[in-house]
Amino acid sequence: MGKSLLSRTIPAVAEAVDHVIGWHRLPSVLGIPTLFAIRSRLREQNLFDPGDYRQPLDKQPGPWVNWRNIEGRFNDLTSPLMGSVGSRFGRNVPPACTHPEKPPDILSPDPYVVSDELLAREQFRPAGLNVLAAAWIQLEVHDWFDHGSPVAGDPWDPDRPDWPGPAKPPIKRTCPAAKGAGPAAFTSHDTHWWDGSQLYGREQRWVDAIRADGGKLKTPDELIGALGDLVDPAGSAANLWAGSLVLSALFVLEHNAICDALVKHERRRWTPDALFHTARLINAALMTKIHWLEWSVAVLHHPALRRGLPMNWWGLLEPITKRLGRLGPSAFLFGIPGSPTEHHGVPYCLTEEFVAVYRLHWLMPDDLWFYESPGGGRPVHFGLLDLIGPAKIPAALKQIGGFDDALYSLGIAPAGAPRLHNYPTTLRNLIKPDATGQDERLDLAAIDILRDRERGVPRYNLFRQLFHLPPIDSFEDLTPNPRWAREIREVYEDDIDRVDLQIGLLVEPPPRGFAVSDTAFRVFLLMASRRLASDRFLTACYNRGTYTPTGMDWIRANDLKSVLTRHFPSLKPALRGVRNPFFTWPASDG
Repeated sequence: MGKSLLSRTIPAVAEAVDHVIGWHRLPSVLGIPTLFAIRSRLREQNLFDPGDYRQPLDKQPGPWVNWRNIEGRFNDLTSPLMGSVGSRFGRNVPPACTHPEKPPDILSPDPYVVSDELLAREQFRPAGLNVLAAAWIQLEVHDWFDHGSPVAGDPWDPDRPDWPGPAKPPIKRTCPAAKGAGPAAFTSHDTHWWDGSQLYGREQRWVDAIRADGGKLKTPDELIGALGDLVDPAGSAANLWAGSLVLSALFVLEHNAICDALVKHERRRWTPDALFHTARLINAALMTKIHWLEWSVAVLHHPALRRGLPMNWWGLLEPITKRLGRLGPSAFLFGIPGSPTEHHGVPYCLTEEFVAVYRLHWLMPDDLWFYESPGGGRPVHFGLLDLIGPAKIPAALKQIGGFDDALYSLGIAPAGAPRLHNYPTTLRNLIKPDATGQDERLDLAAIDILRDRERGVPRYNLFRQLFHLPPIDSFEDLTPNPRWAREIREVYEDDIDRVDLQIGLLVEPPPRGFAVSDTAFRVFLLMASRRLASDRFLTACYNRGTYTPTGMDWIRANDLKSVLTRHFPSLKPALRGVRNPFFTWPASDG
C-alpha cells in the first residue's frame, strides 16, 4: 500500500515551515517535531543502496552471533558482509549526481588556490569547544571510515606555469574505486559500524598485539611504546596525534576496569575471549553514548538538539528509561538502543557525504601548552607538528608528563572555529613519511577540497538542493560577510554553482549554538540515528543477555566525566561544575 495522506503531508509541511522560518528559529516544542519530520523525508529520499552486501559466505557466524566480529561481519545475520571491511561507501544523493569530476573541472579552481586564498589561517579563531573535542572526533573518525592509502602513481597535478609561490606538490589520488556499473563507488578499509575499531583494530594482527593475559588490554604505556610496530608510518593511522592517543589510553584503562567489574559481579566462569569481547561491547557502546549525548550536544548546542538528541537515546519517556529500563519496543518512547533493528529500506553503510561533512580539521590549534594537572607549574609548549605521528608521540608524551596533565591541558585549551581563514597552518604544510620512508609535504586543506570532487560529492549549491534546501542565488546570499563574499566570488570567477561544498559549509551562518552549518547538519540528522538503528548490537542485541546486567548498568551510569575521574582522580577539581567535558574547562590558578 502507498503512504497515507497524513504521512506524506507532515514532512511536506515541515519542509515548508523550515524553508520559510527555519527549524532552529522555532521554539523547541515545534522545532523537535519539525526535525523528526525532516528526518523522515531524508530517510525516504536520501538513502541509496551501494549493492555489494549479498555475497555468500562460506563460514557460519559462530561466536560472532554474540560478539562483534573483528572485520565487522555478521552484524546483520541475513547480509553478513553488510558494513564490513572492504564494503562500499553508500550515497545520500542520487547516484546520477555522484560521478567523479574529470579534468579540467576537477582542478577548477585549483585546490591550492582555494587553500591559500580562502582557507589559510590568518589568526586563530576559537570556538566554544575545547581541544579535547578535536581529539575526540579524530579518534572517532578512525573508527568510522578509511579510504586506504592514496595511490602514488598518476597524481592530480594542476597546470599552473605562473604559480606565484613555492612549488606545490601533486596530490595523490584516492585508491581506485570498486568495480561495478554506475558512478564510481569507493570501499572502506575500516568497518562501517560504531564498534570501537579505532581501539580494537580491524585485523587479527592488531588484536593479538594489543591483548594482554585474560581478557584485558596491555597497559597504555606498553601500547604507546609499541606504536612504531603497530602503525604503518605511511598509512592513514599515521596521522594520529598525542591528543587522540591520550583518549585511546583512557579507554584502554576503561576496558580493563570493565573486565574487573565483570569478573567481580557476574557469576560465571569467564574465558579470556568471552571477557575480552564482552568488555569490548560495553566499552564501544559507552563511547557511542558519549559521542551522542556529550560531543554531539556540544557541537549542536541548540535548545532543540539539547532535548532531541537525548530523546533519541532514552526516548520520550527518558526518566522511566533511565530508572527502570525499556518497558517496550518503541524507539520513540524508550530510545533507539534496545529497539528493533531498522535499516529504513536500504542496507546500512556509511556514505561519502557523511565523510565530507566530518572534515573538521579547523578545530585544531597550531600551538598547544601543556600544564601540570590541575594547573600550576611552567607550561611546556609544542607546535602541532611535534605531536603528530607514531615516531613523535612517545617522546612528546614523556615530556608532557602524565596522562592527567595532557587531558587537563586539552580540556582548558580552546578548539578552532570551523570558519573561513581558520584552517591550521601546520596541516597546510604537513610533513609525513611516504611508503618509501621519505618525507612528503601535504596541504590537507587542498586535499580536502580535491577529495570531495574526486569522489563525486556534489558542490555546495547542488548539495543543498539534493538535501531539500533552497539554492543560493548570489555570493551575498552565501555569506553576510562582504569580504568573504568578494573573495569567494574572485576565486570561483563569479560562478556560484562552482563553490566547493567545504567552502559553502564554512561561510553559511550556522544556527544558534552550532559549531557546524545547517547544511552539514542535514547529513548528521539522517545518518547519526541510522548508525544506531541499523546496528544489531545497539538495537536488538542491546540487552542484558548480550551485555550482561553489569555491562548494561555500566553504560547507563557512566559518561566522559566519570571515565576521566575514575582513572585520573586528580582531574576532579578541574571538572567540578563542568557539565559537558567537551566545552572549555575553567583553568586552575594552581
